[in-house]
Amino acid sequence: MSSAETAPADPSADPRDGAPQFVLPLVVRLEKTAPPARTDALETAARAVLTLLADERAEGDGAWAAAVRDWQDARIRKVVRRARGAEWRRACGLPGITVTGATAEVRVFPPVPLDGWPKELVKLQVSGTELDDPAAPAPPAPGRPVLWLNPGLGMSAGKAMAQAGHGAQLAWWALDDAGRKAWREDGFALSVRTAGPERWAELTSSALPVVRDAGFTEIAPGSCTVVADHPALRARA
Repeated sequence: MSSAETAPADPSADPRDGAPQFVLPLVVRLEKTAPPARTDALETAARAVLTLLADERAEGDGAWAAAVRDWQDARIRKVVRRARGAEWRRACGLPGITVTGATAEVRVFPPVPLDGWPKELVKLQVSGTELDDPAAPAPPAPGRPVLWLNPGLGMSAGKAMAQAGHGAQLAWWALDDAGRKAWREDGFALSVRTAGPERWAELTSSALPVVRDAGFTEIAPGSCTVVADHPALRARA
């Protein structure tokens, strides 16, 4: 799987690079006999990020709050790794939250220093895995958030999972308290879909949150990867 980091148009000028760098680890369960569907894995990863951000341990004086603040003060790096069998069981023994989809299981952990991964996670593989959808995803549910992927970028499953997590996080930051509460009560329902070219042009010219990648892996720096189309944000755009 892969990593993703948000970036401004000129990453070299970003003052966040002077801060200590943290990363949000996500681990997707990938058993040989039952891999998850790609779209479900992307959606589950996005919901996992939201679930951690909304957790009381990540807020105020919570046990994870300082790590979350340090992470958000720098680039919001996310790294997706894969595990199966005993690897997955060891990962589940660490503090974190497991979020399940129709076919996917993703565990999200509180942020860790970029070079300070727990030993149970550091050896998990990052690259070399791809996921497929057994059938074309259904149209997004009307009236609910959609994280639209750039149709012109070919991203690995891990890269796309991290980018979907970024999109969900930018939407969360942009919402007011009432919007966050409503989304939480709806179980962080969302869809991840690839936009058509014309739709993508419309989305990127709107005032909706746009993820721009830092370009450390797979794609060029500053590439627009995801637009977070949340109905509450569209109403204000």
